Parts: sequence; C-alpha cells; structure tokens
Amino acid sequence: MSPSTFPIDPADARRFAIEVVSRLQGEGHETYWAGGCVRDELLGRTPVDFDVATAATPDEVRSVFGRGRTLAVGAAFGVITVLGPKPAGQVEVATFRADQASSDGRRPAGVVFCSAREDARRRDFTINGMFLDPLTGVVHDFVGGRADLAEGIVRAIGTPALRFREDHLRMLRAVRFTAFFGFVLEENTRAAIESMRQFVAAVSAERVAAELRAMLSRPGRGQAVQLLLDTGLAANILAELAPPAVDGPWWREAARIIDAFDEPDLPMGLAVLAEGAGTAVLARVRARLRLSNREAFAATWLRDGVAAFGSGDPATRPWSQVQPWVVHEHAPSLADVLRARAARGRGDPTAAAWFTRQTTRPRDEIRAGAHSG
Repeated sequence: MSPSTFPIDPADARRFAIEVVSRLQGEGHETYWAGGCVRDELLGRTPVDFDVATAATPDEVRSVFGRGRTLAVGAAFGVITVLGPKPAGQVEVATFRADQASSDGRRPAGVVFCSAREDARRRDFTINGMFLDPLTGVVHDFVGGRADLAEGIVRAIGTPALRFREDHLRMLRAVRFTAFFGFVLEENTRAAIESMRQFVAAVSAERVAAELRAMLSRPGRGQAVQLLLDTGLAANILAELAPPAVDGPWWREAARIIDAFDEPDLPMGLAVLAEGAGTAVLARVRARLRLSNREAFAATWLRDGVAAFGSGDPATRPWSQVQPWVVHEHAPSLADVLRARAARGRGDPTAAAWFTRQTTRPRDEIRAGAHSG
C-alpha cells in the first residue's frame, strides 16, 4: 500500500507537518503551513491534509529530508513531496513562487521563486491564501483572508477574472467552498464566474467529476447545486440535466432533495438530477464525466429505482417485483433517495419507510421471498 492510500491518523499527520516546518526552519529557511490547512485551523476544524510553503528551493528541500524520503514529481513547479511515517502520510512542500501566465487554463507556463507575500497573491481565494507558523501560532495574512473567514466570504484574491483565467476549475471550487462552509460568494467573484462560466467546459472531465463528487457528498450540497444553477455553471458541465434542457423549478427541487440525503454520493445526486431524463441522456452524462464503471452503473440503477418506486405503494406489489431491488448492493442508497424525496413532498413517506425496512432484513430472509410489514 502506497503512502497516499495508507490510512492516515490526523494526530500523526499533524505532528509530521510540524516536524517538516521545524526541520526547514532549523536550516534557516522561512517556512509555514499554507492554504486549506490554515483555513481549517482557524475555523477550528481538523485539517484533512497539510501543505507547506517555504523559501527553500526544491533542491534544498531534498537536501534537508534526503532523496529517499522525497519525491520530485512536481519539482518543475517548485513542489517536493516529503514522505512521512505511514500513519502520517505525506506533505507537499512548495517553494514560494509566482506563476507565469497559463496557456491552458490549468497549469502555469512556468514559475518564478519569490517571497511569501508574492506567493500569497497568486493563490485562489483569500481564505486559502494565509500562512501559519505552527511553531509560534503566528498567522501571516497578506490578502485579507482572516477578515473574510470571520465574515463568511469566499473572495478571489486580486482580480477574479485573472484567477479564473489561470485555472478555470477555480470557478467550481468557489461554489464548493461557498456551499460547504455556508459562506457567501463575494459579489465581484460571482460576477466573474457568471461572465466566464463557459470556460469551465474546457476543464478535463476527471477534474469536473472530482469537484462534483466533493460537492454532492458533503454538507452544503443543496446550496452547491443551487449555486451551479444560479451562476450558469450547471449548463456548462451538466448541460443535459440543467436548464434549459430541464425546467428550472425541478433543478431547485432536486437541490432540496439532494440536501436531504443521509449518506450522499455522486451517483445519488446524478440519479435525482436525471429523474426526468431518459436513460440515454444519463448515459451521455456518465460518459462525458468519465465516471468509474461502478459509479456509472449506480447512477443509472438508482434513477431506474426512483422511476420504479418513486410513486405508489411498493407494499402492494408482488414480492417477485420488489425482491431484486431490495437485495441489491445499492438498495440502501435507493432507500435513502426515496426517503429524501418523500421528505421533500415527492412520494409517500410511509412507502419509503416500508422500502427501507425491506433493505434491512436478513439477506436469506429477503431471498426466501415474502413481504414484511
């Protein structure tokens, strides 16, 4: 098992991230935690992972930690991965840098090493643009991130259009951060997204799918779906399932249903959004997003399940029609979708509860074949 897939212990990851900063500072290099981990620390959340920014060059970073404990796959952009003990995972150490203009809306053409202040200015949003010295607790904020964090604002650093031109995916990230934290999307940042929304269509399918996967599986997912619609991004990443292909009121209702999921994931979200679309339409969406076979199958199976059980009373049907659905591995997800729909006024809560009870019965009892009250 690789370091990136080994189960990570948050306490070990934190200790190792502090050690990385301590070692580099001990060699005389200005070094801090950077980005999302600083944001999460200030919000009182446990960081998922830790990024480090430093004045040390990539060669100097490798000299401090040794080539056996470092990976140089991102060295061209000033990034070295430092490998920790297995429970601690790994830390990306990036040299303070200014990015040269992007030619593809994804990666900079090159980088120039610079100061921490200049490095902060090339980052995406103010709440992600702060540095923290974990040894002293001092926050270095050159972009106003701390104030925006306190006020609950997602704001692009500098000129929003420039930030989105550098990486078109940042428009989707703005939606994700706004929704997940329950923040407000700053006016100029939002205006830039609305005026540049068509460029998100050029982002690779895998990166779009990853953002949708994160949006639809986390708190704030209903707000994320709504923001995708309101900013016009939905029509550029899910054209077949978004207005004008479908009615705007349905998209808003779908957002409310998705928000009511107990165990949300991407296939469940797509199944609800595609409720009024045909199987062929959903197949095109799945193919364009390049979903895994498992996710693609789950999305279609769940959509078909909603069509089969989204109305009426399944308890009145012959068990031979119900049994294949309740015994299926995705049956708990279908039960969750039916319950969420009923909670939002689509379908009968009693019928949804009955279906849920069937999925929790012992497998051998389900296969034996009989309704249970």
